[in-house]
Amino acid sequence: MAVQAEHMATQAFRLGASIEATPRQILDAGGLDGLFPKNTRVYLSDVGGPFGEFAIAARRLSENGYRAVPHFAARRLASRTEFIQRLEVLTGEAGVDDVLVIAGQPGESAGPYESSLDLLRTGLFDAHRIGHIAVAGHPEGNAGVSPAALSAALAEKNAIARDSDARFRIVTQFSFDPQTVIAWAETAGAEGNALPVHVGVAGPATITTLMKYAAICGVGASMGFLRKHSGALVTLATNHSPESFVGPLEGHVAENRSGPIRQIHIFPFGGLRKSAEWLAERGSWFAGESDSDLEVIG
Repeated sequence: MAVQAEHMATQAFRLGASIEATPRQILDAGGLDGLFPKNTRVYLSDVGGPFGEFAIAARRLSENGYRAVPHFAARRLASRTEFIQRLEVLTGEAGVDDVLVIAGQPGESAGPYESSLDLLRTGLFDAHRIGHIAVAGHPEGNAGVSPAALSAALAEKNAIARDSDARFRIVTQFSFDPQTVIAWAETAGAEGNALPVHVGVAGPATITTLMKYAAICGVGASMGFLRKHSGALVTLATNHSPESFVGPLEGHVAENRSGPIRQIHIFPFGGLRKSAEWLAERGSWFAGESDSDLEVIG
């Protein structure tokens, strides 16, 4: 504890961090111990593989001292029964008490659920004693969903959070333009959002890789910002550092400590180890929030 305090005292202001991983990345990792600090939130992406593999990956994270945060994608669930079975396995066998609830990909509906709100309205997360729930935020909008509909959905998520035993937070899609994210978070707060915001960040990767994932994930709007700040992108194999995004974000938060932005969430497009090493070098692993920091704003 004293070492951690000394480390933090000698560093510039840093936001704490969580990280994303696929089940295969977890299962194929040679050794998970020491890859991240203990209690790090590791979000487990639902990429459509066998649920058994997904559950084993969640259990392996928990066994290594990390906080597994499995995705619950509404459109991937074929029935209420499957939803309950997944909750029972993940809470009972993998010790999960923290989840990310999302809609999933358009057009892939397998059952009765079309949105994250459809899952949240069931009350099943509370019934299975899930203590922490993350919901998605879209600073650059969401294809096919109007701004008014996104605002209405966020308002309902806040209402559900007030009635739930769980602590809610927002995790945003990644972006390359910090000012867009800051403006979105502040506007959401002015419109009544009281949930803390964890900002999605693309981890260290080549420009080519980032462009591919930006197209897949629908964040093309801020690709213009990336191009502008990366010259002509003559060498697409050039590595892009997240510092150009995270630095301004942390500068804003350092001056607005009571604001909604509380943490960063890393999408490790260049690999888990590369992102983990970058976070360690800059000191973000030593700046993690305690649960008390996740209370509603205001």
